[in-house]
Amino acid sequence: MRLIVTGGAGYIGSVVADQLVAGGHKVIVVDDLRKGHAAAVPPNAQHARFDLADTAALDALFDRTAPDAVLHFAAYSLVGESVQRPDRYYHNNVTVTLGLLDAMQRHGVRRLVFSSTAAVYGDPQRIPIVEDEPTAPTNPYGATKLAIEQALPWYEAAFGLRFVSLRYFNAAGATDRLGEDHDPESHLIPLLLQVALGQRPYAEIFGTDYPTPDGTCIRDYIHVSDLAEAHVLALEALDHGSRIYNLGNGAGFSVREVLETARRVTGHPIPAVEAPRRPGDPPRLVAASDRIVAELGWRPRFPDLEAIVGSAWEWARRHPTGYPEEDGPLE
Repeated sequence: MRLIVTGGAGYIGSVVADQLVAGGHKVIVVDDLRKGHAAAVPPNAQHARFDLADTAALDALFDRTAPDAVLHFAAYSLVGESVQRPDRYYHNNVTVTLGLLDAMQRHGVRRLVFSSTAAVYGDPQRIPIVEDEPTAPTNPYGATKLAIEQALPWYEAAFGLRFVSLRYFNAAGATDRLGEDHDPESHLIPLLLQVALGQRPYAEIFGTDYPTPDGTCIRDYIHVSDLAEAHVLALEALDHGSRIYNLGNGAGFSVREVLETARRVTGHPIPAVEAPRRPGDPPRLVAASDRIVAELGWRPRFPDLEAIVGSAWEWARRHPTGYPEEDGPLE
């Protein structure tokens, strides 16, 4: 198929794009490189560098590529930042995404894989979380993703859009070629590895008084390659109806458990200091993935936290300064 992957130069999008290219698809990555990296775009993919809010550029791309489907990853995703700047998150994650859906409708593109988040659940009452758990986001990031999820069935009813929305929380790990490189970095595992590399003096533990066994937040970490495989399976299943799936290992790990795992993997003491809670962080988020396992046959190949951290450590040691940066004008 001919596929548009928005945000395909970013962390998760690039791994998905890599798997799609390996599967024989023609991939067009749309990424303006504000957050992504040119070096992360698959060598055999086309890279269209423009702001997704540019309607004229988007229409021109649809005209010349005639895509069969869109996989949408281009979104702001920092919980704390979303609380401080909800305006940015609603514009980029909602307004721009609705513009993408409208462009798909204008050009007759009826298939979408949407990158969502377990943050739509807020502070869930049941763990692990199942897909019919009530949605009550505790931060604007989760609220913006939920807003699009609520719009999708209406687009399906009006325009025949088929969609799969994939809800996941903490993507982690690396492939041989691709890893995490954010500026600023906010994800726990790469932050810990930066301490091990001598790039930071210590790591911060945000909140130690949560109602969890060790007082720190618990999250469900899933290897980025496993996430990518789920997106490929979801793409293949689009013609069988629209669905929402959770993606996770079904087992949560606290911040302190991740810290201890990183210490074992790297052999570095990784000093840590306690800091106040971040606004919008629920105590515990762990996903149940029984539905996608039963319906699409998906299973994580990297369920072990040590393997996830180990793959990230190998990539970080080979790329201590991240990806090389390439500047250039937008398309």
